[in-house]
Amino acid sequence: MTPWRIVYMGTPDFAVPALKALLDGPDSVVGVFTQPDRPTGRGMHMRASPVKEVALAHGLALFQPERLKNPEALADLIALTPDLIVVAAYGQILPEAVLALPPQGCINVHASLLPRWRGAAPIHRALLAGDSESGVAIMRMEKGLDTGPILSMESIPLPDGMTGGALHDALAELGARLLLQTIARLKTGEIQARPQPDEGVTYAAKLTNADEPIDFTASAEMARRRILALNPWPGAVARLDGQAVKLLACRLGMGSGTPGTTLALHTDGPEVACGKGSIVITELQPAGKRRMSAGDWLRGRGMRLEGVWE
Repeated sequence: MTPWRIVYMGTPDFAVPALKALLDGPDSVVGVFTQPDRPTGRGMHMRASPVKEVALAHGLALFQPERLKNPEALADLIALTPDLIVVAAYGQILPEAVLALPPQGCINVHASLLPRWRGAAPIHRALLAGDSESGVAIMRMEKGLDTGPILSMESIPLPDGMTGGALHDALAELGARLLLQTIARLKTGEIQARPQPDEGVTYAAKLTNADEPIDFTASAEMARRRILALNPWPGAVARLDGQAVKLLACRLGMGSGTPGTTLALHTDGPEVACGKGSIVITELQPAGKRRMSAGDWLRGRGMRLEGVWE
């Protein structure tokens, strides 16, 4: 069977396993599109995307247009004569001219069980909502936001205590495997796209700074979900004596009291009251410092802790 010419579009770490899988597969990756280098970190140094680093390491044709709508970007894409475009967390909406270009269409690797969690942050939103399962959907792309028909989908359970980072990595690997299976079945005609159901549609809004603060007036379970979902990025944030602290891990406590007050100091961290129940903070990162166990942090303070968590 003649190999397909594939153009790959992706940017963050999530998109790396799928690209590597395509490179190890039977088809030809003829070009990679990724977001332009961006300033990051305290020094605001320009950083290449993880997908760019893989593309350069493999000597692939690389394109970083600010907008795919630019005539130059479209001309570059046309010159590659792709049979198929594969997208995974690219970070740009594909214009209709791009969607219509490849004879085999454009397909997307999406980290949710569509139609649940269409949009930018499906991994975090699934954990914040307390979902019992997540997964990956491979869909044909169309003009709407993650509304295209499903080619394949596979679910995984969300065990208690799973973090956003762990789910990210699991779905990235699942997406890579499912992508290769889907392309192989497309070639043989074994697979037909099925429309998404109208029921069960939810939207995974992009994370903002407003998602980071812990609300200690809410239940301990809600605080725990936020801490797990936002670990390692961007991190759930609390304030103690006016200083920001990222909370990265916790367990449910046994106490109760005024929300935000420290109920006890355990060997693994402080127990803090919530609106219902309490949490024991077990890992954190003070502003400007490395992440550490909350027990070590407490011992560094002489097992003394004053002030209210906000």
